[in-house]
Amino acid sequence: MLTFHPDGVILAVRAQPGSKRDEIRGVQDGSLKVSVTQAPEKGKANNAIRKLLAKSLELKISQIELLSGETSTRKKFLLKNTNQETIQTKIINKYLH
Repeated sequence: MLTFHPDGVILAVRAQPGSKRDEIRGVQDGSLKVSVTQAPEKGKANNAIRKLLAKSLELKISQIELLSGETSTRKKFLLKNTNQETIQTKIINKYLH
C-alpha cells in the first residue's frame, strides 16, 4: 500500500466514485479504499479523493499528487514531504482498528 519515494510516500488507492458519501473505507487488496460522491468526469473524483486524503491524513492538498490511474479505479498518489511510518501509523490508527 505504501512505497518509498525520494519526495515522500506513494500511496496505492482503490477509488469508488459516485458513492453516497466521501469516506475512507479501510484497506483492500493492498490499497486504501476511498469512496467519493463526485462522478469520475473531468478529474472531479480525483480532486475529491485528494481533498479527502488531505483531511484524513492531516496533509495539505498541495502535498498530494496523482501519479497514475487518472481514469482507473486503481490509483497511486504521491504524498510529499512525509514519511512511510507517519502515514502508516495514521492509517492503522484511523482505519484498521
